Amino acid sequence: MKAKKSFGQHFLTQDPIAERLASALHTDGCGAIVEVGPGKGILTKFLLKQPLPVVAVELDRDMIPILEKEFSGTSLRIVQADILHVRFDDILPADVSFVIAGNFPYNISSQIVFLGLQLRHRVPFVAGMFQKEMAERICSEPGSKAFGVISVLVQAYYTTSLLFTVKPGSFAPPPKVQSAVISLTRYRQEIEGVPYNVLRQVVKMAFSQRRKKIRNTLKSLIPEETLKELALVDLRPEQLTVDQFITLARIVATTPAV
Repeated sequence: MKAKKSFGQHFLTQDPIAERLASALHTDGCGAIVEVGPGKGILTKFLLKQPLPVVAVELDRDMIPILEKEFSGTSLRIVQADILHVRFDDILPADVSFVIAGNFPYNISSQIVFLGLQLRHRVPFVAGMFQKEMAERICSEPGSKAFGVISVLVQAYYTTSLLFTVKPGSFAPPPKVQSAVISLTRYRQEIEGVPYNVLRQVVKMAFSQRRKKIRNTLKSLIPEETLKELALVDLRPEQLTVDQFITLARIVATTPAV
């Protein structure tokens, strides 16, 4: 079956790469693995070797019969749905934590990461294939041109690791970009005094005009005098650390609205 551009499909064809991705999973404390976009099931067969039930969420209806035939007689559960609109309480008990894994469709890979952030209380670990540029953005450090909104928000809750890169020839059809597998390991679920939505607001506003200093982009949220006291007034957003963004978000969260 040919890949469909509308679904961002690039089928992984190399078993060793799929096996390497599957073996990178950390499943301690989890009750299930949710695979995003299993396609023809090259990763699925290795995920099924893990000691946890696997739920494969596939949007492409044409792939469902292929998966059902390939994994007939196994414990695989197949859900035909858009991962971004799945009601997880309908496919897994509400008290079950789960790993998110997959060869992620590149056109929604960042949205999958933000979904993981929203579900962070249930998702201790994520491992997936990304466009290399996006993988580097998620894992980048302050001071880098790649450092941005997704870098800060992910690293506020997860430790990131770029595990290995993958050449275009490992897929059918080959993408026009390099790929990389990364993992996200949760180290906290909440930040004391800093609601996620406030942190997200501060970070997005700071990077809305990344060439400007934060005294300009954040002036509606934080007084310039406060930024001076923190020695941040002349910095651009990519120069701040994750902890400094958290400090700013805590100030916003605890400042009474005028």
